[in-house]
Amino acid sequence: MFFFFFFFVVIVFFLERDLENGCVDKRTLLCLFLPREKEREREKETRSVAIPSLSLSFFFKYTVALCESEKRRRYYYMERSVRANFSPLGATASSSSESSSLNTSWCRRRSAPRRRGLRRRRLAFLAMNSGGRHDNDGENDDDDAGRRRRMTIATHVYEELSEAEQKGLLKRPRVDFTSIANVVDPIVEKVRDEGDAAVLEFTEKFDKVRPTPLVEKIERFPPPTLDPTAREAFDVAFENIKKFHEAQAKNGEVDVTTMAGVRCRRVARPIGSVGLYVPGGTAVLPSTALMLAVPAMIAKCPIVVLATPPLKDGTICPEVLYCAKKSGVTHILKAGGAQAVAAMGYGTETCPKVDKIFGPGNQFVTAAKMNLQNSDAMCAIDMPAGPSEVLVVADKDANPSHVAADLLSQAEHGPDSQVVLVVTPDVNVENIVEEVRVQANKLPRAEITEKALSHSYCVIVKDMDEVVRFSNAYAPEHLIVNVEDPESLLPSLDNAGSIFMGRYTPESVGDYASGTNHVLPTYGFSRMYSGVSLDSFIKHMTVQELTKEGIETLGPHVAKMAEVEGLDAHRLAVTLRLGLDE
Repeated sequence: MFFFFFFFVVIVFFLERDLENGCVDKRTLLCLFLPREKEREREKETRSVAIPSLSLSFFFKYTVALCESEKRRRYYYMERSVRANFSPLGATASSSSESSSLNTSWCRRRSAPRRRGLRRRRLAFLAMNSGGRHDNDGENDDDDAGRRRRMTIATHVYEELSEAEQKGLLKRPRVDFTSIANVVDPIVEKVRDEGDAAVLEFTEKFDKVRPTPLVEKIERFPPPTLDPTAREAFDVAFENIKKFHEAQAKNGEVDVTTMAGVRCRRVARPIGSVGLYVPGGTAVLPSTALMLAVPAMIAKCPIVVLATPPLKDGTICPEVLYCAKKSGVTHILKAGGAQAVAAMGYGTETCPKVDKIFGPGNQFVTAAKMNLQNSDAMCAIDMPAGPSEVLVVADKDANPSHVAADLLSQAEHGPDSQVVLVVTPDVNVENIVEEVRVQANKLPRAEITEKALSHSYCVIVKDMDEVVRFSNAYAPEHLIVNVEDPESLLPSLDNAGSIFMGRYTPESVGDYASGTNHVLPTYGFSRMYSGVSLDSFIKHMTVQELTKEGIETLGPHVAKMAEVEGLDAHRLAVTLRLGLDE
């Protein structure tokens, strides 16, 4: 009896304290003590025994739930990474070191001890009533489901990570290309074999619309009606993009006399037919139409096919159509996804076959482009592409709200996007992380943003030299340099799709209207690929012309090299002209 009395006193003490602090809802407490209907009569008969037994049971439930809530709190981010099929540190974080590293490198989170204690006890009760599940942080539950989303990014101290863990930070969210190819390849093959019928079938299946006609020449579309301010914005963007890409044409051709009588040239010709893919899924992207169509117009490509998913009524987004008309597009293909890519790559009854396909898209679009590049379609692509990404470099004077907004501007692109913050130890990371949380919870695309943040992170490095080394190793699509003297870092920055310099240069300006192109290499491909430019739509040919003096001067050297390589026909082609083997 003394044993039961002791635990009864203890549990009463805990309950009173939690009730005073507002951590326990009275309804919840009442439900815990309510017996089941089938046991009601039996409990009435054995009330003297049931009460201490219930108290003991409740005490153990409370204790276990309290411990479980703390465990779940510590492993929250690791659980989210697993659910997202991605861990920045991969399999390098061994189970033996997990507990010691969680509070330093995996998740640097701090809170007031008293508040944390209150929160733990509240989560203990939530865990008992929800099977141990809790998705909110216990404060200001204000999202669509009555809960506030947990919007934050993990923080790592670079020096505290092992070499394997440091390399793990450079990894992107994994893409299961095998399963994607299993979906995409049959679509591409059917479009190749059946043409328009297959494109219409898949468009109806995926986009719930059957556009008629499937392909139209641009002049058949009436001028779209746009809001005047939107029209002005696209006009400004058009002029800036046009001006920047026209400047690239100045150094296009080369004419050099390498030695007396030997003239070498490089001449440029436009690609005969190009396909431009403009996504239209979770967000319409008329800006992409400008980024792709303007350089194609400047290059003077004769055939320009723009593919974009149709609206539910079978029409084209008016902003996309406006940009297409303004930028010299010749045909509109009212379809999206792998079927649109295949239609442009192989050609159909109504869609012209193109020689090169440009533009971003989801995993299925990318897989279709890769399929065509390695098929009998004889079709090139701009570059391999993965999810959107940004790396932000910030110093101690960077405005936390600006840094957070720059990170979120890429996180909202898609659930597989990744954003990375690189700072030195003198930067207050917690202020930036808090700004991310506050701003992210206000976004209309909060659910998408939350998933992207779950596999994003901040890394603290020792100095700016290490910032540069990490950035070059990561090779981001977008690189924002929000520091006092960004120009001093530029000579050392080698790998990035596009760089945004200084306090007043958000990534958004490059996405829309500064003039540079926003179709950029992702997934680390900026190590070896450039973004789309005027050169992307042009093929270059070399030309050489020798006079009699030139062949007499250069010919003997060529003949000797051919002899060394054992290519006698090559040697004869020279020596016969020199009259040496007649």
